[in-house]
Amino acid sequence: MWIFNMPFLAQKTLPFLWGWLGDRLLGDPPSWPHPVIWFGKAIAYGEKHWNRGNDRILKGGAFAVGLILGVYLLTCGILYFSGVIHPWFPPLLTAIGVFYFLSGKTLITEVKAVFEAVDQSTEAGRKQVARIVGRDTATLSPQEIRTAALETLAENLSDGVVAPMFWFLLLGLPGMTAYKMVNTLDSMIGYRTERYRDFGRIAARIDDFANYIPARLTAFLMLLVTRHWDKRDFLFRYGRAHASPNSGYPEAALAAILDCRFGGTHDYFGVPVEKPYIGTNERLFTTEDMLQAIHVNNLVELAMGIFVALGTAF
Repeated sequence: MWIFNMPFLAQKTLPFLWGWLGDRLLGDPPSWPHPVIWFGKAIAYGEKHWNRGNDRILKGGAFAVGLILGVYLLTCGILYFSGVIHPWFPPLLTAIGVFYFLSGKTLITEVKAVFEAVDQSTEAGRKQVARIVGRDTATLSPQEIRTAALETLAENLSDGVVAPMFWFLLLGLPGMTAYKMVNTLDSMIGYRTERYRDFGRIAARIDDFANYIPARLTAFLMLLVTRHWDKRDFLFRYGRAHASPNSGYPEAALAAILDCRFGGTHDYFGVPVEKPYIGTNERLFTTEDMLQAIHVNNLVELAMGIFVALGTAF
């Protein structure tokens, strides 16, 4: 008996593999249009017009839920009606969506560029790392620049690779699209600053929920693929101590693997935000650390990709 589900192979597994391969080969070409940019414009428009007056928590929550449900239903509708036109359109659109909503190669490219830039000058490193972090970068030292890049690499292994794959496995391309809207909302309005504290509160809580399992799955995979499973006590101790309920886990996993220290106080929009330290070995980071971290990312992405491909094939 053939063990694979042929309709799922055609509708989910093969399109997933095509899209994943496309991301690994091309990343996000900067000259191409990108759905996340459209998400960002919609969020910026709504925040500008509705983040004012009273009931900001309610308005921000309704805005976030409306966008998330909207892109989920829109994706469902596009896939359905495209299938009416031709049965090959939904798999093709699914592959394109997976290609756009995974960011494994792009993030790795950006982190490499940060280490190369800071080796040239501190100012060049600050400008380069500002492309991938939300914290203020104008006064970062070379060590802080490298730390920020490695922390972001670990956190975004979950946000940019494992979590999108996870939600694709559960809910297909509509779930993946909705997750990217959740993640984009959090990256734009999910801050505890005076401007966003109320309006972005529910969006941030939704992001916490959406990343709860993927963040821990990412951390466990990081330890497994590098044969550091014996450091899971380190993972739990520092992962749960982080200010974020999720991002601390992949950061703690990478800190355990590299035997280093992350965390500390960072400025966001001019406001210092204290974050607990992850690890105790305060040491300087080198290019070798960056290469090792990238190797970890590649192994985890491969493991998660195979898991999703097999999961959608049955």
